Amino acid sequence: MPKNRIKMEKRKSEQYLLPLKKTESAKGMYDLYPSLKLEGGKIASRIDSLVQQLAGHETIIIDGYIGVFYDMIQETINAEFEKIGKKVAWFDINSALKPEAEIDKLIAPFLGSDDPIFGTRATCSLSDIYDKEKLDAMQPDVSADVNIIIGVGASLAAWEGTLLYIDLPKNELQFRARAKSILNLGASKADEIKPMYKRFYFVDWVVLNKHKQSILSQVDYFVDEQRIKEVTWMKGDDVRDGLQKMASNVFRVRPWFEPGAWGGQWIMDKIDGLNKDVPNYAWSFELIVPENGLLFESDGKLLEITFDCLMFQETEAVLGQHSEQYGSEFPIRFDFLDTFDGGNLSVQCHPRPEYMKEHFGENFTQEECYYILDAGKDATCYLGFQEGINPEEYEKDLLHSFENKEAIDITKHVQILDSNKHDLFLIPPGTIHGAGINNLVLEISSTPYIFTFKMYDWMRLDMDGKPRPINIERGMHNLYFDRKGEYVKEKLISHPYVLEEGSDWKLYHLPTHEKHSYDVHRLHLNTEVEVKTENRCHVLSLVEGQSISIVTENGMKQRFNYAETFVIPAATGSYRIINESEGEVMLVKAFMK
Repeated sequence: MPKNRIKMEKRKSEQYLLPLKKTESAKGMYDLYPSLKLEGGKIASRIDSLVQQLAGHETIIIDGYIGVFYDMIQETINAEFEKIGKKVAWFDINSALKPEAEIDKLIAPFLGSDDPIFGTRATCSLSDIYDKEKLDAMQPDVSADVNIIIGVGASLAAWEGTLLYIDLPKNELQFRARAKSILNLGASKADEIKPMYKRFYFVDWVVLNKHKQSILSQVDYFVDEQRIKEVTWMKGDDVRDGLQKMASNVFRVRPWFEPGAWGGQWIMDKIDGLNKDVPNYAWSFELIVPENGLLFESDGKLLEITFDCLMFQETEAVLGQHSEQYGSEFPIRFDFLDTFDGGNLSVQCHPRPEYMKEHFGENFTQEECYYILDAGKDATCYLGFQEGINPEEYEKDLLHSFENKEAIDITKHVQILDSNKHDLFLIPPGTIHGAGINNLVLEISSTPYIFTFKMYDWMRLDMDGKPRPINIERGMHNLYFDRKGEYVKEKLISHPYVLEEGSDWKLYHLPTHEKHSYDVHRLHLNTEVEVKTENRCHVLSLVEGQSISIVTENGMKQRFNYAETFVIPAATGSYRIINESEGEVMLVKAFMK
C-alpha cells in the first residue's frame, strides 16, 4: 500500500493523500500534483521544526479553517514546547461560542429548510457566532512562558502576537466529513455528508472565506495540515510572494477526482497515479476553484493552500478588466465528466440568473458548455427539446416517473444528438441537457457548480444506495421551452470558423450562446505562437497533442500535458505557446466576453 494512502476512521476516501514530496511527471504524462517551484528552504515539514521557529514567541494565535484537527495540533505543539522546557497556557476559541441553539437560529435562514441540496449564501459573519464578552475575557496568562489561543476564528480575540493560519483543502475536508470526524461550524455532532456539505457550502465556507480574506496579509506562518502527522509550513511573506508570482505568470490548480453514479473508465484508463480500486471516476475537478487548492514546491516538499487565497490577494492581476465585476470570485470553471462505459448524466437544467440570485444568493449563474475531448462508439448528448414539445405533457411524464418509479422514453420530449470529438454543445441557463454515454466531456462553464436541477435520472441510485434528489418543480420554473427543433442545431451547437491564422497556426472561434458570459477559442499549432492577454484572464486546456510549454513575458517557463487545464492571468501580458509534440497540437481557450 502506498505510504500516502491512509485507512483510518478520520478520513473516508479511496483517494490518496497528497504526498510530502513530489515525483516529477514524465513529459506527456498528466501531472496530479502541479506546483509552483520556489527556491530552496521555503517549505519546512513537521511540527517540531515549527515549534523551533516559534520558540522565542510569547503570544501565538493559531487560526484556521473548519475541519482541521486542532486537538491533535495542540497536543503535538504542547509536547514540543515541553521538550524545550516551556510552559504553555492554552485558550480554546470554541469556549467563546454562543450556545448551539442560538447559532442554529442564526444560520437557519440560509439552510433551505428541508431542501436536501440547496440553501442561500449566508450574509452573517464569523464573529456573529461568538460571544464578544467571552472573547474579551480571554487574556494571556502572565505566569506562562507561552500563551496560545487556538481554533477557527482565533484571531477574533484580538491578541497581539504571532499569527498562524492552518489551511485544509476542500477535498480532504469532505473526506473527513464523510468519516464524521469533523463538525460544521458551531455544531456539537456530525451529520450525514449531504446536510453537512450543504451547511459547509452555504454557511461555513462563506463566513470563513470572508474571515480568511480579512487576515490574509497579517499571517506570519501558513500550515498545510492535510497530512496530520507530517504537516508542512511556510512563512507568510513567502506564501504571499508565491501568490504574486502565480498572478503574473501561469498556474495550474491541483485537480481531484471523484466516483459517481454515472461515472466511466476514461480517467481510470488514461491518468496514471490514481487509485484504481474504485468503481469508476465521474468527475475531475480540473478548475472548480471553490474546491481546488494551489501547490507550492521547495526542495521537493509540497504545501497546499486554498485557491481563494490567490483571489483575495491578487484579484486585479488575475482578472484584469473583469476584476471589478467579479471581485474575488473567479468566474470560469473547467472540469471533466467521464461517461465512457458508464451511464448517462441526468436530464437537467440550471437556473436563470434572476432565479439564482433570488433563491440562492449567488452573484452569477451556471452557464455551461460541453466540449467533447473524446468520444467513443455511439456517443450521444441530450440537448434541447423536440419541435413539438408540450410543457404540460413533459411535466406530467416526469411526475409520473418520479411518483411511480417507472422509466420513461425521455427522447419523446428531449433531442438526442450524436456526439463527436471536438464538438462544442452550448448550454446557457434554462436549457434542458445531459451528456450521454461514452463521452469524456470537458465542461466549460461559469464557476457555480452545484446548482443542477435533475429532472430525470434514469431510475438509478446514487453511490450511497439512495435515489438522487429530483427537482422537477425548480426545473419547470427555469426551462426555456422555445429552445427546440432547429433552434438546437443553429444556436446550441457551436459552428467554428477561422478567426486568425499564421504560417503554421490557426485560431478558430467557437462561438458561445448570446446568454453566455464567456467565449471560446481553439488554437491549432505546429511550432509556436505568441498570445496577448489584452488584460483578460485566459483558461486553457491541451485537447490534442502530448505536451506544450508556456513561456511568459515575465520569464517563467512551464510544461503542460494532454488534458491538463491551466490559467494565464491578465497581468501576464503575453505568453508564447511552444509545441513539444510530434504533430499538431490543439488548445481550447476560454475567457470572459
